[in-house]
Amino acid sequence: MENDAATLYCPNENCQAANPLTHKFCQRCSTPLPKNYLWAVVDGPSVGSPGQILADRYLVLDKFVLLDTKPGLLALTPELDNFQPLKAYLRLIPYRLHVPQVYGVLFVADGPSPGEILLLEKPPLLVDDTIPQVHLCSELTTAWRDATSMRQLNWLWQIAHLWQPLASEGVASSLLDSYVLRVEGSLVRLLDLRFDTATSPELPQLGEFWQQLVSNTKPAITQFVAQVSLSLIQGEMNSTDQLITVLDQGLAQLGRSQTPTIKIITKTDTGPSRQRNEDACSPSSGTLISKPPQPTALAIVCDGIGGHEGGNVASNLAIETIQQQVQQLTKVPYDHIDPSLLLDDLEKAVAIANDKISQRNDSENRQGRQRMGTTLVMALPVAHEMYITHVGDSRAYWITRHGCYQVTLDDDVASREVRLGYAIYREAVQQSAAGSLVQALGMGSSTSLHPTSGRFMLDEDAVFLLTSDGLSDFDRVEEYWETEILPILVGETNIVNVADRLVEIANTKNGHDNVTVALVHYQVQYWEPEITIKAVIPESYSAKTVDLTSRTTDTTLLGSSNHKTQVIPETEPVKTSSLPLQWIVPLIFVVAAGSLGIFVKLRSPSGLFPIFSNPIQTLNPTTEATPITRSLANLSPGWVIKTNKQISSVNKQSLPPGTFLEVIEKRSNLKPTSLDFSVSMRVCANKSTQTPANTNNPRVIPLVPLNSKPLPETVLLNFSQLKSFAVSVLQSDEPNPYRTVTQPPVIQPPDTSPT
Repeated sequence: MENDAATLYCPNENCQAANPLTHKFCQRCSTPLPKNYLWAVVDGPSVGSPGQILADRYLVLDKFVLLDTKPGLLALTPELDNFQPLKAYLRLIPYRLHVPQVYGVLFVADGPSPGEILLLEKPPLLVDDTIPQVHLCSELTTAWRDATSMRQLNWLWQIAHLWQPLASEGVASSLLDSYVLRVEGSLVRLLDLRFDTATSPELPQLGEFWQQLVSNTKPAITQFVAQVSLSLIQGEMNSTDQLITVLDQGLAQLGRSQTPTIKIITKTDTGPSRQRNEDACSPSSGTLISKPPQPTALAIVCDGIGGHEGGNVASNLAIETIQQQVQQLTKVPYDHIDPSLLLDDLEKAVAIANDKISQRNDSENRQGRQRMGTTLVMALPVAHEMYITHVGDSRAYWITRHGCYQVTLDDDVASREVRLGYAIYREAVQQSAAGSLVQALGMGSSTSLHPTSGRFMLDEDAVFLLTSDGLSDFDRVEEYWETEILPILVGETNIVNVADRLVEIANTKNGHDNVTVALVHYQVQYWEPEITIKAVIPESYSAKTVDLTSRTTDTTLLGSSNHKTQVIPETEPVKTSSLPLQWIVPLIFVVAAGSLGIFVKLRSPSGLFPIFSNPIQTLNPTTEATPITRSLANLSPGWVIKTNKQISSVNKQSLPPGTFLEVIEKRSNLKPTSLDFSVSMRVCANKSTQTPANTNNPRVIPLVPLNSKPLPETVLLNFSQLKSFAVSVLQSDEPNPYRTVTQPPVIQPPDTSPT
């Protein structure tokens, strides 16, 4: 397989030396040599012969596995408008822990699979860099027999969380294909996405797939898995929320057979180029805590914004506030903790911290660029779970013996572009202002702040790294996790020494900013329970609903590689009506001229999927309601419909097919006819927008299709028109349309170099 002529070129543009494939660092300049393994999506029997080099850079290692020998160069980028299947990958970036992301495309003129080949990054592989040699990780159905009962349920739990977002993108079939459904340690990972046919799979088909696993299921949960599978097949459980709740109950029972030991260390440093440290952390820098004996283990990292008497004040105020709030939360015994409520409470704690900082700004009359703020990322281990909450671009990484996984998605412009399906991430980060933040604590009221939260099931030893961008910039974590952090898990070093080493790497390899790290070492002792766990299937199910409120953020933050992120505030945010949903749906955002900030997040009643959903939520999702089927007959304010045909003669203008309309008001008709209501609706925005020449509110950009006259901001249709124009009501598992967008004022970031 190995090609003796194949070499790995240094990504340093000033070096670009050729190196043997087995080297980890450039032999000329010592730059780390990334090994970018790729999965080729082709219809043919293979992408090429092992040892063959394609397009003068891609080394074929296996039938569909490539190694990019020139990792410093961008790959060819496909035309996204002409390659619609790509957008499902991009919009699923919040689930990249499980769903591969697009690396680029490869054009092959001849061979077994000629044409344009889609390349996906970070496939689930077992890699031996010393040869080099790779093998695909096992299929879930193959690895199932040897897994513990805790891991078996963990895998099902992850699939249950993936079902709805994948179904929304038309790729739920991926979770029923044993070939693409792989496992990497405790993680479920997909080789690629399989697109649904005309008939999308339903939960009974998932039950049939799971039923095949029962014969090899561990004795403690055999009856449980059989009950769950049968309930799905028979339709007794008809929502993923209900399924996740049942799986949570099973995992909680198994969790009693798992004893965790947790250690936390933090370290913060001013760095070589700054005169003051605006970062903050908890526990205080250099403090090592253990649970037990400590009753609570909480790690927090904050990266302040606002300069002297600003960023450091905001970051420390956030730490102090959240510590107080979480201390109250953790007094509740674990057996009485509802995961979804705990996620809510963590985000409420963040909201309280945000409001305190914002009020401090207001009391000191700080306006515009002078407002202080902070990013935040925190980790709270509770029994067999890890809860992560974050705002901004401070990150959390999950390190196991199998790999290093970034589990937060930065609140920046580049990530938003990918979520929109507008760009591949590797391309988006090259654009100007790609790292500009779209939210941080302290910039305004908590009603306009949208933290992301998630929880992770832990059934093996792991290290969670929380870090400010002083370390994470330039992929330093990805470059050094294997040599610096992995030794913790194999007992070759301790987290105190590793924290010191990571700060040293940040200061010597980056050095442009303050640096703060927190390491959470989670160790597991597990034994198979002797009891038999049974599934409790509710006879009836009332789904919790939350408000889907699409709002504009009230801040846009601009930054650069050399200066700390700065704040560009707006006036009051524009608010729209609420759309109640019963489960998580993918989120769609609008990007108009300038840097915008629009975020929406939905919560499942049983908690978020274990990778972060798009960052928005309401703070009080406590309303109970019975699920209903949406139709034209029961339209309600906040619901959204989509036109399937052109609507003509509306305000003397036409609405093209595919227009999204949000219901503002439902009115009873005065005339005694069979049509008993009319509906006032707002036209929502979509990708093909441009700023209108004249608008009453310069902060609101209504829909304006290219090469056409501006559409009306609102329309009034009656029931017969709705039927004749063949509109469809968006159900809760369909994509959320764009809504109103705000245009922030253009303000240049100030010079924040040390004075």
